[in-house]
Amino acid sequence: MTEDITKHSMHTLVFRSLKRSHDMFITDHAAPLPENDAVTQIRRKVKALSEYGPVLHMATAKKKHSQAGSNASNIPNGNAHSNQSLAIMAPGESHENGAINVRAPSQHVGQRDIQKVHETNKALIAANTRPIVPRKAQIMPKPRWHAPWKLYRVISGHLGWVRCVAFEPGNEWFATGSNDRTIKIWDLANGKLKLSLTGHISSVRGLIVSARNPYLFSCGEDKLVKCWDLEQNKVVRHYHGHLSACYAIDLHPTIDVLVTCGRDSSARVWDMRTKANIMTLSGHTNTVADVKCQSAQPEVITASHDCTVRLWDLAAGKTRSVLTNHKKSVRALALHPTQYTFASGAPDNIKQWKFPDGDFLQNLSGHNAIVNCLALNSDGVLVSGADNGTVHLWDWRTGYNYQRTKAPVQPGSLDSESGVFAMAFDRSESRLVTCEADKTIKIYKEDEEATEESHPVNWKPEIVRKKRF
Repeated sequence: MTEDITKHSMHTLVFRSLKRSHDMFITDHAAPLPENDAVTQIRRKVKALSEYGPVLHMATAKKKHSQAGSNASNIPNGNAHSNQSLAIMAPGESHENGAINVRAPSQHVGQRDIQKVHETNKALIAANTRPIVPRKAQIMPKPRWHAPWKLYRVISGHLGWVRCVAFEPGNEWFATGSNDRTIKIWDLANGKLKLSLTGHISSVRGLIVSARNPYLFSCGEDKLVKCWDLEQNKVVRHYHGHLSACYAIDLHPTIDVLVTCGRDSSARVWDMRTKANIMTLSGHTNTVADVKCQSAQPEVITASHDCTVRLWDLAAGKTRSVLTNHKKSVRALALHPTQYTFASGAPDNIKQWKFPDGDFLQNLSGHNAIVNCLALNSDGVLVSGADNGTVHLWDWRTGYNYQRTKAPVQPGSLDSESGVFAMAFDRSESRLVTCEADKTIKIYKEDEEATEESHPVNWKPEIVRKKRF
C-alpha cells in the first residue's frame, strides 16, 4: 500500500528552508570570534617592525642601560608616568594577557636622557614622514611665434557650397567637390580651372588623391564611392555598400585600401582593386562625420555625431579605444604630420590626443562655433574653420590662439553664407586652401613681411587648469 505524499507550494517549501537556516545559525549570530594569541602576537610584532623598525635598537640599548643603573634612586611618580612613553617594544620582549609590558625606567632623568629623547624623535620623524616641498603652480609655456596668414586669392567657379578639397602628390593642382555635383581641378600656381568631372548625382562630400596610383577617389551624398582614372578622366570603379550618404573618405598610406564613412553610422574598408567591402567598422550610434588613416597603430580613426572618437585596430576589425570626452558632435579630425598625435574638433572644444591609446593632452578653447574642419602642418600650426566663417590659428604645442580671421563674403552672396566646410594645407605647407559656403575657394599664405616686432605674441602666462571636458 503506497503512502500519499503531501504536496506543498513552492512558497511553503522556501519558507521552511529559510526557517531551518535561521534556526541553525541563530545561536552564533553576532558572537565575537575567539582570539588567537599566536596571531595577535605576530600582528603586534609586524606592526612594531613596520612602524618602529628604524628605532627598535634604541629600545634594546635603553633596556640594557636601565638595567645597569638599577641601583639608582627611584624617580618620582609624575616623571615615571611621563617617561613611560619612551619605552618601545623590543623584538624579543614578552607579552602577557595581550598587552605590551612597559617598565618604568628607574634612573634619574639627566641631560643625556633628554638628548636621547630628541634623537629618538628625530629618527621616528625620518622614518615615518617625508619633507613637504611646496609645489609650484603649472604655468603655460610661452608659445612659439608664427607669422600670421593672409588671404591672397579667391577662386570662384562652383555653383554650390564647396564641401571638400584634396591635393595631388606633385603639388601642381588640387581638386574640390561641391553641392553642384561636380569635381573641379584647379591649377595651384595661377588658380585657373583645368578640368571639371561630372558623374555624381548629389553633393560631393569627400575627395582624396592616391600617392601610389593615378587615381582620384570621391564620395557623395548619393551613397556612391567612385574611383576616377586621371589619365582617362573617367570613372573606372564603383564601390557599392553604403546605406546612406557618404561624408568622408581617406586612403591607407601603405596598403591599397580606402576607408569611407557616412550617415549609416559605420566606416567601410574597401579593397581598391577588387571593389570588395573587406570590413565594416560598426560601433558608432550616429553619423560618422570624418575618417583618417595612418600606417602606425591605430590605423583608422573615426569621429562621429555621437560625440565619440574611435580608434580602430584594422587587423582585428575592432575598436581599440573609444574617446568620450567631447560633449557635442565631433565633425573633424587632423593628424600631426610628424608627431604621434592628433586633434578632434567639436563645438565645445578642440582636443589634442596622443596615440596609440588616445591619451588626452589638452583643450584648445575659444572657437565658439560649430567647427567643421581642421588642418595641421608640421610647423605646429593648427587651423580650425567653423560654420560662421571664422578661421582660428593655434600654436600646437601650447594651444595658444594667435590669430583669428574671417574672410569677406563673395559679392552677391548673403552675409550668412560664410561657413567654412573644408580646408587643407598644400604639400609644401606654404598655402592653406579653404572651401566656403559662398561658393568660393580661398587661398591663404603666410605674411612674408611680418616680424615678431610688427606682430608680437600677445601672451600672458597663466595657471593651467587642465580640463578634460
